[in-house]
Parts: sequence; C-alpha cells; structure tokens
Amino acid sequence: MKVLIDKGRPQVLLVAEGTYPYIRGGVSTWIHDLVNGLQDFSFGVVFLGGRAQDYGDIRYTLPDNLVYLAVAYLFEEREKPKPKYIEDKEKVFKHITEMHIGFKENRGVPEDALSPEFLTKTVKYEDFLYSKGAWEHITHMYSRYAMTESFMDYFWNVRNLHAPLWVVSEVATKVGDFGIVHSPSTGYAGFLSALLKTSRKKPFILTEHGIYTRERKIDLLGADWLKDKRLYIHKSSGDMSSTKKVWINFFFRLGGVAYSKADVIISLFEDAKRIQISYGADPERCRVIPNGVDLQLYSKALEKRPEGVPKVVALIGRVVPIKDVKTFIKAIKLLVQKVPEAEGWVVGPTDEDPEYYKECLELLKVMGLENKVKFLGFQKTVEILPKVGVLTLTSISEGMPLIVLEGFAAGVPCVATDVGSCRQLIYGGLNEEDRAIGKAGEIAPVRDANLLAESYAKLLTDESLWRGCQKSALTRVRKFYSKEDFLENYRQLYKKYLTWQA
Repeated sequence: MKVLIDKGRPQVLLVAEGTYPYIRGGVSTWIHDLVNGLQDFSFGVVFLGGRAQDYGDIRYTLPDNLVYLAVAYLFEEREKPKPKYIEDKEKVFKHITEMHIGFKENRGVPEDALSPEFLTKTVKYEDFLYSKGAWEHITHMYSRYAMTESFMDYFWNVRNLHAPLWVVSEVATKVGDFGIVHSPSTGYAGFLSALLKTSRKKPFILTEHGIYTRERKIDLLGADWLKDKRLYIHKSSGDMSSTKKVWINFFFRLGGVAYSKADVIISLFEDAKRIQISYGADPERCRVIPNGVDLQLYSKALEKRPEGVPKVVALIGRVVPIKDVKTFIKAIKLLVQKVPEAEGWVVGPTDEDPEYYKECLELLKVMGLENKVKFLGFQKTVEILPKVGVLTLTSISEGMPLIVLEGFAAGVPCVATDVGSCRQLIYGGLNEEDRAIGKAGEIAPVRDANLLAESYAKLLTDESLWRGCQKSALTRVRKFYSKEDFLENYRQLYKKYLTWQA
C-alpha cells in the first residue's frame, strides 16, 4: 500500500474498488460529488486497483476535505517468498476448509476469518503458496467440487482468486485511523471494509450502486479467459464449468461477508433492496437512498438547448461490454434507415477495455457507419447534453444511472434497456404521484436493437411526443432526485454513526 495524501484523520474512509480517483464517470462521479458536497466532513479514500499499469493519472481535482489517499493493487506482480519447507498447520487448514465449505454452502463466516491477523499472521502468504496444508486443502476442494475439469486450471484459479486477500489484509493493518468506513460496493472493497469494521471496531456503511455480485457474474460468464475445458460428456444444457463457479461463488461469498458486517446496507432503488435481501442482507439494516443531481448546474444545459430536436442519440458511458455498445451500434444502423440524418454518439472513456473498443470500431466498418457513429471520448455532460436529442443506455446491467438523471435535468428524454432502476426513472415507480407524471422516454429489452431503433426514431421525428417526455423528465427529476436531498441523507447518516462511534 502506498499513501499519497496524509493530512490528518478522515471522519469517513471510502474504499473505492477500481473507481475514484483514477476512473471517470459512474461510481467515481458519485464519490466526487459526495466528498465535494459534504464539506462539513473530512474524507479519506483507499483505492483498490488491479495492476498499476491499468491506470493512468488521477482524473479529478481532489477536494480540500479529502485528507487521506492510499492506493493498493490486488493483482500486481510482487516478489514471492522463496520456496521452502513449511511445518504443517493441519488445524489451521482444516479450519480453512470448513470455512470455504461454509462459503460455498452459505453457512456463514467464522468471526476469526474476518481478522486481518488471520491472513497476515495465522496463515501467511507463504503458507498459502508452499505448505502441505495448502496443497491438501486445494486438492480436497477440487475432489469435492471440480473433478470433471483440469486440476491445473483449478489450482491456478484458486491461487489467482485468493492471493488478493493477503493484499487486502495487509492494507487493513496499515491504513490510518478514521471514524467510519464506507464502501460503495461489496467485493474486495466490501471485504476490506468488513476487516476494518471487525479489527478497528468502527461503523461500516455499505452502498451498492449495482448489485456487485450480479455484475461480476455477468462479466465472468462472458469471460474468454475462463474457458470451459470439460469433456463433452461432462457438459449439460445450461450448466457452467466449475472454474467459473469458483469465481462466481467467491464473489457471492465476499458479498455475504460485507452484508453480515455492515451496520447499514444502502441501495439506490427498491428493486435493488429486494435483491440484497434475497442474497442474505438483513432487512432491518437495509434502506434506500436514491441518487440526486445538481439541478442548478444542469439548468444551464437546459437553457442552451436549440429550438428543434437534434437528430442525435447519445450513449454516455464507458466503452465496456456491460454497456453493450455493440447493440447501440446495431440500433443506429436500423435508425438511419428510417431517419437518414440521424447520428449516434458514444461519449465516454475508451481506454478501460481497449480490445472491446477495437471490436466496436470493427463493427462500425462492417456496418458502414464510420460517418454515422462517433466515439467522442470523455466530455463534460453539461456541454454535450444540449446537443443531444435522445439519451440512451443499452446496458445489460445498471444500478441507478446518474447520467439518466443528469439528462432529465438538462431536458433530454431517455431510451434505456430494462435494467436496474431505468424503468422506475423513465416510467415512474416511486409512488402513484411519480407514475402520474408520465413517461420520460421508452424502455426496451436488453439487446433488442430493433425496439431501441424504433424508440429513437419516434422521439426524433415526433416533436409533440418528445416535448411530453421532456416535460415528464424535468418534473420527475426536480421533484424526486435533487442533489440536496441526496447529500442531506448522507449527512444525517454520517452524523448518526460518528456519534455512535464516539
């Protein structure tokens, strides 16, 4: 772990996994707005990344009330201890085997496994790498759960998956003092927060923007590097390989650890709360705090809108598979057949998954859309939204996308896939009053390029429909999703737990 800023003890320590301050948009924007908006609190950030080479410079101007910043990389190549004979720790690894089976079969997590010392003193990294007990543990788990697959694949997947836990445990022992730990996700960030909750006896607030375990499952099911190498006779329809099950179950169990230790578990909308509870979160500790936007800031974007409806459909987001940019490109191909002057813009960073970006560019060429679909890179949303006729999200998973609310505040209707809170935002779903406002765009099934294109065409060519959706968008965001309400909810939450901690 490397400490970049240390100007005092933060009241709130945020654990950011792969987001702020090195990645723009999404959760990073949420963190930046939270820290900037609550100047009456001091904040710290622990950034957990994959490898240092995957990130560039800090992408944000850091607020003055961010007094602590530390970074750690979970999958960085590091010098391993030299192989040596290690006295067997039979009791310890028997305990670990029981713990892993408990993880897999959802029996709960032993309290001592949530101590940083468990992985830094009781079971050291060298024990995991070289001891007879570790070998017997892995072979036992393989024989119990993965006998139809390659042992070598299973062995290295277990090693790669669990090695970051020693990094996280080391971070938990080195991070400076703080008042509250607040994680915007489960995963490794939630695990670190659970360790800090247990070892430092500090309150732990968990906010899930999307359901982390579901998003990791989507990523892993489509991962090319997790090949299904089973023999044909071992495969059955709808079944997945044990290798993928290892990774997916691992993240589900990490999520369970975070749920079990968090003092309050926050989701952004009611459906997400129900999913959290179905995954084992205590209903008594679950609550909803929606996102909010700076209405005054985006009113300036509204004022800059032209008289007519620009024939532009914009996908504002990262160019990564979960945003399904390829379906957006296919939908634009269908759209320009109906509205020849229309364009599609992809507005967001392209460097997070260079291979996927390259595939998107190749798809443009195949479809002859080089002059119709433009990748504009990162842009300030207040500057891009006045030039847009329809905002879109073609994602296969979302939480409560802040960009939809920003678009609404700038007077832009939205067409989105039926994921996360998109249906609630576009059609209204908080209550009867919200539904009575009317629709602010359209919803389409995931990967349905035809219906997306039809919805784009209707809004771009029917100004009366567009104006009605714009009115609903503005009314809904002003009434239910202001940044002031969002910040006040967290202000009161922080005050409550800082008082409790004191």
